[in-house]
Amino acid sequence: MGYPPGLRENCGQYTHGSLWMALAWARMREGRLAVHLLQLMNPVEHSRSPESAARYRGEPYVATADVYAAEGRVGQSGWTWYTGSSGWMYRIWIEEVLGFKLRAGELTIDPVLPDDWPCFEMTYRYRSTVYEISVARREGATPSPSTIQLVDDGGKHQIAVWRPVVSRNKAPAESALDAALELFRRNFRRSA
Repeated sequence: MGYPPGLRENCGQYTHGSLWMALAWARMREGRLAVHLLQLMNPVEHSRSPESAARYRGEPYVATADVYAAEGRVGQSGWTWYTGSSGWMYRIWIEEVLGFKLRAGELTIDPVLPDDWPCFEMTYRYRSTVYEISVARREGATPSPSTIQLVDDGGKHQIAVWRPVVSRNKAPAESALDAALELFRRNFRRSA
């Protein structure tokens, strides 16, 4: 016997599975769609007002396994501390959207930024060394990953990564993605 309609895996938002969709959008280099989904699932976004927090009933700092769509429980969180979704959400934000990938002493920065994000900065400590990383848009920049061999020299290193300025003209493929996103939004609002 499974869960009744509107609860757990049969709910309005099954976070674990939905996060994999955000991961897929990021890997397809669709940062706008990946970030939009991540923001929809962010527990902080469900607790911005006393009314939404009362409906959500979950901690605003803990990812939830699901958000109910069952009558009388619409928008309520389920299984907060129990889920592995928080780890996946963290990894997708850090590794896929911000593009921070650390592997065997090498750091690759290959972000997938939404069009309206002009830049971001982060600080990373590697043993006794501090890396100050800035990612910004610049005309004519080539969208390629930046890989840095990390050193432990106790110093402070500044790294600049450039991404191209994005044209605001939408291609037909983006229009199809907008239509899919709008369909998702309508269905999500219906259950939230």
